[in-house]
Amino acid sequence: MGYGLKWLEYAKKLQAISQAGIEYSKDKYDIERFEAIRNISIDIMSHYTDIDHTKMKELFATETGYQTPKIDIRAAAFKDNYILLVKEKLDGKWSLPGGWADIDYSLKENIIRECMEEAGARVEPKRLIAILDRKKNYVIPSPYSIYKIFVECDCLDCCFEKNIETSRAGFFSLENLPPLSPTRVTEDQIEMCFHARAQKCYQPIFD
Repeated sequence: MGYGLKWLEYAKKLQAISQAGIEYSKDKYDIERFEAIRNISIDIMSHYTDIDHTKMKELFATETGYQTPKIDIRAAAFKDNYILLVKEKLDGKWSLPGGWADIDYSLKENIIRECMEEAGARVEPKRLIAILDRKKNYVIPSPYSIYKIFVECDCLDCCFEKNIETSRAGFFSLENLPPLSPTRVTEDQIEMCFHARAQKCYQPIFD
């Protein structure tokens, strides 16, 4: 692990400790100490990422209680031998439909909703492909601990509609993938989805 990445790991651990301390401490002086620890973690993360201090503080200020991993869901929706991808407005690159899982929705409901909102696609989720720890699978660091869940789906139909997150949707073969959004999905992960699709009996991956 590189020098910067190691400091990011320290910062995330400090953030988790301080967040729990702020939530459960009763003594005001202890709360002040935990808030000071959280500020130190924000300073470290701002130094080693491209997120400025104010934005980092806003992100952490919304977190309360015991810290747990965030859940990023991704739909591997297939039509024949092609996979559905969407073009992200934020960076102009392509990804599997998905994003943060919303509360009060099941995994299946979240997948169906994301595909419809981002691609205008009606899908039928079929099986779990993988649950991956983001830090083990991406070069670009994240201030959060994230579990990424990939779900194989059948695409029943697709009619893209204008929305705030994506600008296009399309189907691609593994051999002809467009430029991918590096913080959302990797070529290895899309290859993993194609591999799962080809297997009648598939064992989900988790790390």
